[in-house]
Amino acid sequence: MKILVTCPPMLGMIDEFIPEAARLGFELVSAKVTQTLSVEELIELVPQYDGWIIGDDPATRRVFEAGKAGGLKAAVKWGIGVDNVDFAACKDLGIPITNTPNMFGGEVADVAVGYVIGLARQLFLIDRGIRNGEWPKPAGMSLAGKHVALVGFGDIGRNVAKRLTAFDMPIIAYDPGNSDEGGIAGVERAAWPERIEEADFIVFSCSLNTHNHHMLSAEILAKVKPGVQVVNVARGPLIDEPALIAALESGNVAAAALDVFEAEPLSVDSPLRGMPQCIFGSHNGSNTRDAVRRASQQAMERLFGFLEN
Repeated sequence: MKILVTCPPMLGMIDEFIPEAARLGFELVSAKVTQTLSVEELIELVPQYDGWIIGDDPATRRVFEAGKAGGLKAAVKWGIGVDNVDFAACKDLGIPITNTPNMFGGEVADVAVGYVIGLARQLFLIDRGIRNGEWPKPAGMSLAGKHVALVGFGDIGRNVAKRLTAFDMPIIAYDPGNSDEGGIAGVERAAWPERIEEADFIVFSCSLNTHNHHMLSAEILAKVKPGVQVVNVARGPLIDEPALIAALESGNVAAAALDVFEAEPLSVDSPLRGMPQCIFGSHNGSNTRDAVRRASQQAMERLFGFLEN
């Protein structure tokens, strides 16, 4: 059976997984993709395969209908987030599908904490200055006692909280799906956007759904503490990007560290590119060899299980 793989992190290590799949009777086929394929590309490709390991591609009803009309029998969404996948369409079409949850909590949390430290001490700004022949010495921010508004308190969020409370940073956690403090001292709960004006950092670690699109809006940004810093290791559309850009330009938001954007890759003419106080990533927070191996193994096991039944 032929399996289409469109997930860039798994593709980066695909040579490691091909022999194991072949031993079990499956052929892994690598898609030519940098971040995602288009709906049109997927409609052409997916029907040619028995199974599909999905990245962040637009796995829409049209794509699954085309797949069902061809050879597609099952699919797995690699990773945690499923906002790009039409699970309802798969149910209607009788296509078994699942994801690989709780794979990257520690890895994404490590990146979030790295961004918090990088912003607080302006480490990336210093690095760029030195590379340009300068010797910058900006005054940074001490972390102890600074408040964090942590949006999302699942696997990633709780791992973020464990790390930041070790720096003596009080956490206000927002997540309607989890009501406790996770046994982590220093965490309080609130309903978004209560107490947002207390935050020195706003850190996004939640999934994207129909209820939280643009939850960090111009209206919320008007309420934040002047000089707040924003970190997003979750999904770009959680933040109204033009509103964030305006807040950065005014100085109301001092800086942002964004591993994700509303449109990816980030447009070459985005005003964000001209903001040296910010740090940018390439939607790569989960990408360690250990985590990719772990998630890819689970994705293959789940997909092969569907196909063998």
